[in-house]
Amino acid sequence: MKRLFIFLGIIAILGLTAAKLLSNKETTAKKVYVPDPNPKVGVKVAVAEIRDLSQESGFLGSFNANRKAEIRPQAGGEIVRLNIEVGQYVSAGQLVAKLDDEQLHYQVEALQVTLEGHQNDLKRYEALVKGDAVPAVNLERTELSIRSTQAQIKQLNKQIKNTSIVAPFGGIITAKMVEKGSVVSLGTPIAEITDISSLKLVVNVPEKSVNEFKTGKAIAVKTDVYPTTKFNGRVTMVAAQGDDAHNYPVEITVQNTGANPLKAGMYGSIASSASVKGEALAVPRQAIMGSAKQPQLYVVEGGRAILRDVTIGATTNDYYEITKGLNAGDKVVTSGQINLQSGTSVVAQ
Repeated sequence: MKRLFIFLGIIAILGLTAAKLLSNKETTAKKVYVPDPNPKVGVKVAVAEIRDLSQESGFLGSFNANRKAEIRPQAGGEIVRLNIEVGQYVSAGQLVAKLDDEQLHYQVEALQVTLEGHQNDLKRYEALVKGDAVPAVNLERTELSIRSTQAQIKQLNKQIKNTSIVAPFGGIITAKMVEKGSVVSLGTPIAEITDISSLKLVVNVPEKSVNEFKTGKAIAVKTDVYPTTKFNGRVTMVAAQGDDAHNYPVEITVQNTGANPLKAGMYGSIASSASVKGEALAVPRQAIMGSAKQPQLYVVEGGRAILRDVTIGATTNDYYEITKGLNAGDKVVTSGQINLQSGTSVVAQ
């Protein structure tokens, strides 16, 4: 009987152990990561819709100064005169600052005395050489001494000239780095000058429209500051290389006027000459992939991203006109394309 009880106890213990192991297995199985056989990629989408592109067919940019430079002395010394203030207009060649040149003048005076002595010696030697009283070599040495002294005087006069610091071109003083009494060395910047007699409007033009712009072409420019005034601009540069978004910087030069003065940093815009008439089916620029010859985009259909070929028409800064391959109301992917292949399951974020 005792053995029966022992046997039943062992059976019970084994049963409990097996139940516990089974329970642990089920718990562990729940914690094990099982990859989703059909994962969804998060993307941003936009709806293809009819837009009035004729109101948006322009390019916005900002004005840059025609020229900007730091004024740096070609000599060193103490500034004894400083004739500028920030915001002041200075003309080309106007004196901006003067360095102390007193010691240089003293050296010139000393050399001029030496030169005068050599010239007197030359006259005496010329007379003596004619009478064979002295060797001709003395005359030659004196002539060389005169030439050497004259060269030293020219060098010092050049240094004296360099103590007068002048404006390299006409413009506005936009920064002043020193004050009267400051000691500067050769090449130390003392001021910044900005020329806004003309300004350069720089706009980014998409690949599709860049061929509209040729160097020398006249273009009307508008600004927010003078909304009713049109400025006469001329294309002075078209970039040879675009950025990663296939935009090309184009530079339009505009002459500044006293009647409607412009400043560097202001916004300006130009109209596109592309043929954009009224409304057209359009998508954001970010949706387009590939090249201008073979543009593509992803369309979301039934929860999946489908790669589709399209045909592009007119372009603006923000939108592409789609003339073939898309319907109004289609949802197109504008962000996250790098993680997609045609048929990938997606979820709009």
